[in-house]
Amino acid sequence: MTILAAFGMIVLLVDLALKRAQKPLTAWLSLVGFGAAGVASLAIMEQRGSGFGGMIALDPYAQVLGLVAILAGALTVLTSFHYVRDRGIGRSEYYALLLFSVSGMVMMAAAHNLIVVFIALELLSIPLYVLTGFARPNVESEEAAIKYFLLGAFASGFLLFGIALMYGASGTTDLERIAQGIAQTGASPLALIGAGLILVGLGFKVAAVPFHMWTPDVYEGAPTPITGFMSVGAKAAGFAALLRVFVSSLGGIQADWVTLVAILSALTMIVGNIVAVSQTNLKRMLAYSSIAHAGYLLMGVAAANRAGVAGALFYLVAYAFTNIGAFAVLSTMARPSGEDQTFKTYRGLYRRSPALAVMMMIFMLSLTGIPLTGGFIGKYYLFLSAVEANLIWLAVIGVLTSVVSAFFYLRVIVDMFMREAEPQAEVEPVSYRPLNFTVNLSAAAVVILGVVPMAVLTLVTTAAQLLVG
Repeated sequence: MTILAAFGMIVLLVDLALKRAQKPLTAWLSLVGFGAAGVASLAIMEQRGSGFGGMIALDPYAQVLGLVAILAGALTVLTSFHYVRDRGIGRSEYYALLLFSVSGMVMMAAAHNLIVVFIALELLSIPLYVLTGFARPNVESEEAAIKYFLLGAFASGFLLFGIALMYGASGTTDLERIAQGIAQTGASPLALIGAGLILVGLGFKVAAVPFHMWTPDVYEGAPTPITGFMSVGAKAAGFAALLRVFVSSLGGIQADWVTLVAILSALTMIVGNIVAVSQTNLKRMLAYSSIAHAGYLLMGVAAANRAGVAGALFYLVAYAFTNIGAFAVLSTMARPSGEDQTFKTYRGLYRRSPALAVMMMIFMLSLTGIPLTGGFIGKYYLFLSAVEANLIWLAVIGVLTSVVSAFFYLRVIVDMFMREAEPQAEVEPVSYRPLNFTVNLSAAAVVILGVVPMAVLTLVTTAAQLLVG
């Protein structure tokens, strides 16, 4: 967290001394920052402790989710090199804002106090608002930024009000002390209302129904690499807080909130997958897909058991590679003059770029939950956790909606491999080394997580034990 924030400031200072032709050096400098933060996180993975008077937790749970955010930031830098240059928006502030946003995500993963949760949420969100509108004077980008900012501020108000009520009910904002108070006296109506408002605020961040309305327009209008980053990093940070607050701190009153979270999970899976079926724009389809996957992850929150937390953590790791890889493919098909991300653009892609089509197929299969991909392993453990928690009806809904999702994910594969491109819609994918590296690395990681997942499963299981014992 400190390394990321420091490199964000260094990027801004170095930018002042660089000539225009040297500006791309700040992108590499930001990549060094993400690498240093990742190495530091790995170095302290096994350590446990706290800082700032117990407001920040140092444990494997925080490090795993922090690494997901750092990974998302690093891959976004690689995806962005030529995207921002070709559109004339390759300013150093872009990379500094990425570093600051990821520092907020890492702080969110380590937050052990509701005040820190709020500060981290604002630290990750404010740079994202700016990055969403970074493609100015593109009207769609500016409109997306305004929508994201207004609705984000509204959701932050709910979160802050919920924290205030929780403090009024328990006399503390420390998550461990809240858990101890609830274990002794139970939850008061004031605490339950506060928990509900906190759920609303964090539900907006993870794009859960009915707090999802901003997602399609913001995802479509934002620069494509930022859309991929937002779909992974913001979701990981939101679920980091949801799991720590509800599963760990409010686990003693699970019976009071589990039904509500389970209903939100079911609605999110149903709405996200059904609406995605009717989309003709691949970027909007992936936006509704992101909503649906928030529903699968909420299943782990509702289960509130070790399998649920471990499954959610593993799913976030697999989803990070899958979604950033998919949006990297979308970046190869984008043009400075405008992005046509309709399905017809991808028809016949296998003939133009066989390797790129195969990589995109891997990402679509992982999102569907097909075996031998990371997405399958993640969904398996989430469904298993719901069954163990006697939420069999929720697991059934998860399976059925996954079947529905196969329609629009496989549609992309059919277009790429089995349909001829229309001459007026045929687009040659661009080929840049950093972009190709991102696509190849992401596809390889998705397959490895699906074939030999035990190393990551062991890590996330260790992290899950901290929350549920």
